Amino acid sequence: MTTQKRVFVALTGASGSVYGIRLMEELVKRGFMLTVAVSGSGQLVCREETGLDLSGDALAVTARLCAHLGVKLGVEAVAADNLFACAASGSAAPAAMVIAPCSMGTLARIAGGTSGNLIERAADVMIKERRPLLLVPREAPLSEIHLENMLKLSRAGVRIIPAMPAFYHQPETIDDLVNFVVGKVLDQLGVANELFKRWGDR
Repeated sequence: MTTQKRVFVALTGASGSVYGIRLMEELVKRGFMLTVAVSGSGQLVCREETGLDLSGDALAVTARLCAHLGVKLGVEAVAADNLFACAASGSAAPAAMVIAPCSMGTLARIAGGTSGNLIERAADVMIKERRPLLLVPREAPLSEIHLENMLKLSRAGVRIIPAMPAFYHQPETIDDLVNFVVGKVLDQLGVANELFKRWGDR
């Protein structure tokens, strides 16, 4: 994946907004262009967990995101209910899409092919166009319904990357745990990174 391709990053209403924010930070460092959508519940969770306010109109959210990420261009926020956004069409699909965190409600609607908002429609587009779609679910415990939905999506080519940080790298901070998961997401995008110590590295 070249550094000029666009990635659609979405945040939904599960705990773990920091994963999506850190992923955006790492992608813009590497020159990726971002389209960002945050569900209503995702906005509430993000503000509660990180203090970052991603509510309001798309222009205001874009400005806040650019300020947070330290860039002036290359980041575009779109409203989660804007089904006229480019990502809603297969003819303008992004190179890849990541939903981090991905709520079980969002995951279920994607698995069922129900597109009630832009995030779900864009995910549907990625599946039908056979482009990389990565979901970072965060839930515990997992019910049979959750597991069946994830299995269904995995069989459709979706990459499921649960927010399950490892401990073999002897993490010392919360950042170390977050970086492990984000590093795994970047690995699946084919983006080289050194966010965590890999098994066997000394």
